Amino acid sequence: MNSLERILTALSFKEPDRVPFLLLLTMHGAKELGETIKDYYSNPDSVIEGQRRLQEKYQHDCYYSFHYASAETEAFGGDTVFYDDSAPNAGPPVFKNIQEVLAAKSPDISRSKVLQNILKATSGLQQAANGERPVIGVVMSPFSLPVMQLGFEGYLKLMYEEPKAFEHLMNVNKEFCVNWANAQLDAGATAICYFDPVSSPTITPPENYENTGFKIAKETLSQINGPTVTHFASGRVLKVASLLSQTGTAGIGVGCDENLADLKKEFYNKITIIGNLNGLEMCNWDADTARMKVKESIKHAAKGGGFILSDVHGEIPYQVKDDVLEAIREAVFEFGNFNS
Repeated sequence: MNSLERILTALSFKEPDRVPFLLLLTMHGAKELGETIKDYYSNPDSVIEGQRRLQEKYQHDCYYSFHYASAETEAFGGDTVFYDDSAPNAGPPVFKNIQEVLAAKSPDISRSKVLQNILKATSGLQQAANGERPVIGVVMSPFSLPVMQLGFEGYLKLMYEEPKAFEHLMNVNKEFCVNWANAQLDAGATAICYFDPVSSPTITPPENYENTGFKIAKETLSQINGPTVTHFASGRVLKVASLLSQTGTAGIGVGCDENLADLKKEFYNKITIIGNLNGLEMCNWDADTARMKVKESIKHAAKGGGFILSDVHGEIPYQVKDDVLEAIREAVFEFGNFNS
């Protein structure tokens, strides 16, 4: 099987030749090319080559066109702060007051340099994949993007004290999210990862999810012209599992705070679970620890398909060492082979 066939089989709740695994590596591409993270992301050719080298090195089952989350707030006029050895972060909030929120409009993707660079990288990765492995694009959910647009405190105040402005921002963000997702699909992305950490019961009380994150996800995902997987960025999922199954998503990124076997049982034949390697702890793993963690995850979730091994955060930290990534690869090949 090639990577795409392997993943599609797992998504169909059948056993492929081996467990599919996604090493969601971003900044490691800059390391491979000897470039700064800022320079790397400013050049689509670098991202294409970085992803190509990483996949060749670790033999994982995807290309990942994601750059950094604040690329989306840059399109709204925001800034990004770059670091030498960690993920870029959003600068100051885009919107300073309620009046600016009420005046907000969905940005024109064609006029955003960073989004156009991501589309160019996506197109190049699609050509490199040659139909054999998926290219995974990313969008921030309309419900979670305001953390960067307003800051966490400002967003909570808007949500609970300014219903008119909250509704307007959700409509603006839904329009942008759909346009951005479909632009990536048009450029060659195979599927879209819908990052929605604020919807997790870790942040939003489960009783509030149905009228907020769930409603918004259902409306948004139905307009995206391709398959999606949802990611709570290591947050809990079990308390909203029944609603998640109704959003139309094909997969859910799961974290380390819930039992993997319980997650598999809850979602089997509904949604494929994706996880559950702890990316933060991975920074301090050695090869033996990586091997043990992979073996444990496969033991609890691989049988019968419906499982893809990955990290829980949606991005592997820059500090994770090559020998740990190599150990993950080797452990998947050893313990994840269904034909042995």
